[in-house]
Amino acid sequence: MSTGFILGKFMPLHRGHMYLVDHARGRVGRLTVLVCSLTREPIPGALRYRWVRDLYPDVNVQHCTDENPSYPHEHPDFWNIWLRSIRRFCPTGPDVVFTSEAYGDQLAELLGARHELVDLKREKFPVSGMAVRERPGDHWDMLPPPVQAYFTEQMR
Repeated sequence: MSTGFILGKFMPLHRGHMYLVDHARGRVGRLTVLVCSLTREPIPGALRYRWVRDLYPDVNVQHCTDENPSYPHEHPDFWNIWLRSIRRFCPTGPDVVFTSEAYGDQLAELLGARHELVDLKREKFPVSGMAVRERPGDHWDMLPPPVQAYFTEQMR
C-alpha cells in the first residue's frame, strides 16, 4: 500500500486545500495530513486540526504544535528541525509528498519520497489562506461550512 503526506497550516481550510487532500486520497492507500500551528497564529491550531479531521475521517490527520520556524531563512537548521517534527507523526515513508508549494521538492527529498505538485498556480481554486483571513466574505464560496461558521461568529 502506498503512503502519502501533506503538510500545512490550513489557516483557514479552504477549497484549494480540500482539492489537494482529495487529489492525494485518490492516489495513495494511506494519507497522513499534518496540520501545523504556532501559538501566535490568528486562528487556533486545535480548531484547524478539527476542521481537517472532521471533514476527512478516513485520513490520518495529526496536529503538530512544535514552535518551528516557518521559513528556511528563519533558522540555519530549518529542514532538520522540521524533519524531527514530521518523523514523530510519520516515522517511515511516505512514498509521495503532495503539495501546492515550491518547497515540495525539497521536503520530498528530505523524506525520501516523490513529490507530486498539485495546482501550484491555484487555477482550480484561486484562493489563499491570507486572502481569506483578510476578506473572508470575498471568498465565501471557497470555504467549507465549518469554516464559514467560524467566520460568521468572528464577524459578529
